[in-house]
Amino acid sequence: MDSVSLTSIATYSYGLAALGFLLLGVPLLTSWRGRAHGPLLVAACLISSFWAASLAWAATDLLMWTDLSDGFEVARNAVWSLFLVVLLGDWRQAGSRLPFGLKPTLFAAAVCYLIALGAAILGYWDLSLGNSVLPVTVRVVQAVGGMLLVEQAYRNKTTQERWAIKFACLGIGGMFAYDFYLYSHAMLFREVDPDIWAARGVINALTVPLLALSMRRAKSWRSPLAVSRRAMFHSAALFGSAIYLLAMGSAGYYLRYFGGSWGTVMQVTFLFGALLLLAGILFSGTFRAWLKVFISKHFYSYGYDYREEWMRFTRTLSAAGPHLGERTVQAVAALVESPGGGLWLRRDGGRFEPVAGWEVPLPVDVEPADSPLCRFLESTQWVIDLDEYADDPAKYDNLQLPDWLRAWPRGWLVVPLMMGTELFGFVVLQTARSPVKLNWEVLDLLEIAGSQAASYLAQQDAANELMVARQFESFNRMSTFVVHDLKNLVSQLSLMNANAEKHKHNPEFQADMLETVSLSVQKMRLMLQKLSRIDVEEKPVPLAVDQVVRQAVANKAAFEPRPRLDVRDTGLRVRADRERLERVVGHLIQNAIEATPKDGSVTIALMQEGETVRIEITDTGEGMSEEFIRERLFKPFESTKSAGMGIGVFESREYINELGGRLEVVSTPALGTTFKVILPLYRQDALLVDRAA
Repeated sequence: MDSVSLTSIATYSYGLAALGFLLLGVPLLTSWRGRAHGPLLVAACLISSFWAASLAWAATDLLMWTDLSDGFEVARNAVWSLFLVVLLGDWRQAGSRLPFGLKPTLFAAAVCYLIALGAAILGYWDLSLGNSVLPVTVRVVQAVGGMLLVEQAYRNKTTQERWAIKFACLGIGGMFAYDFYLYSHAMLFREVDPDIWAARGVINALTVPLLALSMRRAKSWRSPLAVSRRAMFHSAALFGSAIYLLAMGSAGYYLRYFGGSWGTVMQVTFLFGALLLLAGILFSGTFRAWLKVFISKHFYSYGYDYREEWMRFTRTLSAAGPHLGERTVQAVAALVESPGGGLWLRRDGGRFEPVAGWEVPLPVDVEPADSPLCRFLESTQWVIDLDEYADDPAKYDNLQLPDWLRAWPRGWLVVPLMMGTELFGFVVLQTARSPVKLNWEVLDLLEIAGSQAASYLAQQDAANELMVARQFESFNRMSTFVVHDLKNLVSQLSLMNANAEKHKHNPEFQADMLETVSLSVQKMRLMLQKLSRIDVEEKPVPLAVDQVVRQAVANKAAFEPRPRLDVRDTGLRVRADRERLERVVGHLIQNAIEATPKDGSVTIALMQEGETVRIEITDTGEGMSEEFIRERLFKPFESTKSAGMGIGVFESREYINELGGRLEVVSTPALGTTFKVILPLYRQDALLVDRAA
């Protein structure tokens, strides 16, 4: 076959492919919003059409390729590959050590395309094969990457999903498979076969019906296959960067070609400057904001991906650490691409005070709760657009804004934070980086976001108030215990003072009196230390129980009836704080004495029972009913004594439970009461065995 006939065949072949992809892509321009992956399908079909048209045009000049067709081929392969990645959906793999947690096959495909893109930028895209097979090898690698993506997209779907995408996978896989055949044949024979190259257009045209059939089944593609705004944003940024780099690479190539002796210097300088410009654009907050708004406006029927926005909003507010106010402003500002703002909250005194500023200095202006601004926000719950207000105040019922708000630098929006029907606070935002149209969707989102933020701020205020209340409660509880102990000491000193006139010349009484006063002073010092929080944390230590009980009985020896001690087992030990355990036993003894007439008896018995130590305080006093024991005995601030605090038994039971023991009560009205303090027995041998185990 002569070259003219082959050229004519190639022209018709690629022309047919260009027409087929054009007919497939143009109808999608008006209906892609309702189809899954619509933007990518439109881009892939149109770029494939331009690619085939450029090759058809090149064939008329007896050429197999041009710089234009090479660029379109890179773009065509990149967009179809991106479509496969989005079709794949879940591109991560648990436990993967590859970058970004990629699946191995997907990572291999990404490497293939990076190599191909690098080769295109560096000028290694020439298929002459005169000096090197590298250009053809790169295209083989790219085709392999495409086939890997097709395999991954199909294999990771369920049976129902495969029915919907199988023809798309066949068509796209056919394109990449034929490219692999074409370039691997060229690499083997060190030249591109004209017949195989000419038939490539028809082969690509044959894939169009397969793609069209699969697109008819697009409604069966599940929602996880939909292109998220985040994926579209990064894809658009990546695709735009690739086109930019290709254009700059081509410009650099021509600078080197026509620059003479300065060509290499001009090329390197130009490419370096182009890379710096690209980095500056990609890291520009204004550009990123503009791209997000552009994508939301032109590619989606709604301006927000509400799932992504609400997850980001909630993550920002619920992040650990302080500065919730700043995070609130940041979360609200991110919804409209605002670069900063301030937060005002309602405080005691009936005014709204500035509490936080994000990317702006902390405001100082205070707004009264009954001001026109606050009344308007509370009654209407509207978001105030300061620019719109400046143009037409009548839309806001001729509201009189405060001077500080009019002078707010780059002031834009006032967002109310509502708790039901009450204004909890408001946020003032600065003008957005990129123009944002404030339609009903944006305003509704800001209003509901304000309510959500108000609930977080109110919860923080409630938590802070609860923490302060608990601190006061803890202090009051400690004070109550101290007052109770002081009452016991006063009672003991009063009894001693009453007997002093009668027994003041008795040496034994004098010795007991001095000992009682010394112990009272020591206990009061301990109580003062607890109130001032000077004492260190109490740590239970092994104690000889009989010594603690003997001391508690000795402290009550001056009272009548005089308590009697019956130690049935000696050498018993428990883990406890000596002073607290002695106070508990002493309090129970004191209660028994006060409930018993002087001619009655109070007996304290100490014994071992299995793996426990039992202390029994038995009196022959008034006794208690079962109802009183059940409903009132252990309830704090409940007492049958005229001067009682009602805290002693409660404190005793709490401490005994803290030691792992229990407090039991057996009582009969008019016959008496027995309190049983049961504590775990401390054994050194058992402890050693436990540690060895």
